[in-house]
Amino acid sequence: MHAKSETHKTINLALFDFDGTLYPKDSFTGFIFFTLSKRHIVKKGLTILPWIQAYYLRLYPAHAMRPRLFQTMFGGISADVVENLVYEYAKQLVKKLDPDLLQQLYLHQERGDHIVLVSASVDLYLAPICELLNIELICTETEIRHGILTGRYSSQDCSREQKKLRILQRYNLEDYQHIYAYGNSEEDLDMLSLADHPYMMGQRKSLPELKPREIGLYQSPKRA
Repeated sequence: MHAKSETHKTINLALFDFDGTLYPKDSFTGFIFFTLSKRHIVKKGLTILPWIQAYYLRLYPAHAMRPRLFQTMFGGISADVVENLVYEYAKQLVKKLDPDLLQQLYLHQERGDHIVLVSASVDLYLAPICELLNIELICTETEIRHGILTGRYSSQDCSREQKKLRILQRYNLEDYQHIYAYGNSEEDLDMLSLADHPYMMGQRKSLPELKPREIGLYQSPKRA
């Protein structure tokens, strides 16, 4: 938990993980099948089959599997091909968000809280999702050169301690009255450690209570 100053603050910070939290499933795997042909997926998937098998056997960690999978599937793909599809994919995901967590996000917005999506998933489709929800984004950033996806990240995989570091780099927690954080796995524990009100999906406790107040700095989201 962050240390608090004695100065009175009125704005809160709300941090939401995406996969398994705000979105109930694995959005990155869905993104692969939404944007790439089955032939391409099978052909490329065979080249990393041992790592895929090890991942599903819990012998190869997710934070190592994600960049390997991204490089294999998207390296050399035209950015235009992907960017022409990301908004449609984003709109589909927004319609399938967890209703309780989405309502919690709306309550934070109505209170004027500062809301940030903090995810290990990639910016290609998370950026339009955040645009639709009218929230900010910290995530894994991808590299494009000369209109081509290189398959590499331009940032580190935004999970575990990287979530905490990226949050602290961008925001001064002393500016906020309370910190709320919502996650679903051990990859979110570092982020949740910053919060006065941490919430872990699957645990037997209710969502943090949010008392409505006048709409603050944020506008109502564009509800799909």
